[in-house]
Amino acid sequence: MTESRSPGNVERELSQSPHPIPEDPMDTTRSTTPVLVVSPHPDDMESGAGGTIAKWAAQGRKVVLVVCTNGDKGSSDINMSPEKLSATREEEQTNSAEVLGLAEVVFLRFPDQGLEDCYELREKISRQIRIHRPETVVTVDPNRPYIRHPDHYVAGRVTLNCVFPFARDVHAFPEHIRQGLEPHKVREVYLWGSPEPDTFLDVTDSFETKLQALSRHRS
Repeated sequence: MTESRSPGNVERELSQSPHPIPEDPMDTTRSTTPVLVVSPHPDDMESGAGGTIAKWAAQGRKVVLVVCTNGDKGSSDINMSPEKLSATREEEQTNSAEVLGLAEVVFLRFPDQGLEDCYELREKISRQIRIHRPETVVTVDPNRPYIRHPDHYVAGRVTLNCVFPFARDVHAFPEHIRQGLEPHKVREVYLWGSPEPDTFLDVTDSFETKLQALSRHRS
């Protein structure tokens, strides 16, 4: 899915979906259905899908953001320690989420540039799907060719695997069942950053909100 602003000014944002796509992703009759966004780092969601997320939140959809890594490598400031950078970026992400109207931000705090497709990551993302029971999941396209951050690839790939089959299947992560978390089937998935988008959204009315959210990421 790709976002467009106005004629002649196009912003690429959400992209291909491996799941069925509704006729109108901005249908206001779906305003009560929850959304779960999985982002590799603080600020990735805003740059990749901020206009869409702001628009959904303004329609009344509950949007929960899951941030996979602590972002402690994402700076060129040699005087900024990884510990301080991580805390700063988490605060910036929280402030940005408030601008966008998100209901909650979940920080998984895996090491930046060290995200791996492991049991712990699969369990944590599947847990969030089962807790929040979203109709829609949004994440980064893991299949971008040639140049891609390894954390982006892992976050996107694992999220898709959690949507299907892990969060859906009752015998995946049986500890969740014992804790009262039932399996959940996600209706649709949208990906940002795809080289071949197949859905286009007009975010003219939420583009300034996206820019305001991005401006909260100063580090």
